[in-house]
Amino acid sequence: MADQNLVFQLDGGDVVIKLRDDLAPKHVARISELAADGFYDGLTFHRVIDGFVAQGGCPNGNGMGGSGQKIEAEFNSEPHVRGTMSMARASDPNSADSQFFICLDEVPYLDNQYTVWGEVISGMEHVDALPKGEPPRNPGKIISAKLVDA
Repeated sequence: MADQNLVFQLDGGDVVIKLRDDLAPKHVARISELAADGFYDGLTFHRVIDGFVAQGGCPNGNGMGGSGQKIEAEFNSEPHVRGTMSMARASDPNSADSQFFICLDEVPYLDNQYTVWGEVISGMEHVDALPKGEPPRNPGKIISAKLVDA
């Protein structure tokens, strides 16, 4: 399979994410499947905290929903730094589903506790421009999520 990137089209422009199946093959496969199915299209960033993370991927828009298919944890030693794509989860390490977060800054206390599956390689300024809040008054949306050849 050719290397692919995930592209989130946001209001401000495209965010290009390098998929790291070398770190988290099950997560990349599931996220790719969800993106190809249009699951992420129209979903919001329901939690955006300056200096921390922008979280999205919840079909309910409140952090309580998912696709209904859990992904087994694939913790790795990749650090949570600005632009890191990682999976949100509940207290159960194997509870990741469709929700993800993008690190807005270094967040070392998340290292080895959440599955890193990608990194933003361009368009981080569009992530920075997302409306802030938990949830934001007018949350930023993923207009579309698509896979493109790297």
